[in-house]
Amino acid sequence: MAFHGTIRPGLIQLKVLDLDKTLNFYKNILGLDEVGRTSDGRVMLKAYDEFDHHSVVLRMDKTAGLDYVGFKVVSSEALEDIKAKTEKFGYAVTEVAPNTEQPGFGKQYKFKLCTGHEFHIYADVDMAPTHPQIRNPDIWNEPPRGMRATRLDHFLLYGPGIEEAERFTKEVLGMYVPEICNTPDGKRLATWITGNNKPHDLAFVEYPKPNTIHHIGFYLQTWEDILNAADLIAVNHLKLDIGPTRHAITRGLTIYFWEPSGNRIETYCGGYMAYPDNPQRVWDADQLGRGLFYFSGEMIPSFLEIVT
Repeated sequence: MAFHGTIRPGLIQLKVLDLDKTLNFYKNILGLDEVGRTSDGRVMLKAYDEFDHHSVVLRMDKTAGLDYVGFKVVSSEALEDIKAKTEKFGYAVTEVAPNTEQPGFGKQYKFKLCTGHEFHIYADVDMAPTHPQIRNPDIWNEPPRGMRATRLDHFLLYGPGIEEAERFTKEVLGMYVPEICNTPDGKRLATWITGNNKPHDLAFVEYPKPNTIHHIGFYLQTWEDILNAADLIAVNHLKLDIGPTRHAITRGLTIYFWEPSGNRIETYCGGYMAYPDNPQRVWDADQLGRGLFYFSGEMIPSFLEIVT
């Protein structure tokens, strides 16, 4: 498909409780590479199959959770267009100068959605110091480590007013919505949103507390990689949430668990190929358990109740 606006999610900054212990997880268990550290002590990381300077930032804090997420757009022209549309939509926009808040990143615009989440958009970013090979490339520079995460894949955010947030992603970010879940009275309970051919880059669930995150999704290549992730969860005594299992929504193969600071992680593979002209898949709220956990067909309470 042709890109006209948002390409993909490309950045997340997370709050963590124990930087050393949590960093060990992201590097040696999940398998990300450390790119560098900022002057204020934040750690920048990337997955082995990503070209951009970094995609994950860890910041020490007293509570775990989300600072913000970032999306890469197709061009500088698209960046300015989205900025203008965001202001017209009603969200105040602040400019972030290049190489300030995020080393290696060009100009960003940041704004807050009705759900309370801070979004950043950007078009220009440096290549990572170590990136996938380009000329006659081998499949990797060094063998992938740990869970062998190939890329930052998606986010699931919880907050109020997700119908407005969904409309913003369509009207302003140029994304589309392959799947939704509605309550019996027709209100939106959950929405899965993408800017490309993945079944989702972003999802929202209606929730009274603003600015909360359910999970960060990292893409693996195969079901065997998901099973390898399960082994590493057990060996390293990480707290398992759900899986390994399959979603009916997105059709992804998945496992959920918590990293040492308490942020939920999903390692995910598969999923259908999405196209903007496909019919939208619709789930009833009483079928959400089956949609999320296809094998058992039952909702697991922790999945809906625990967020950071």
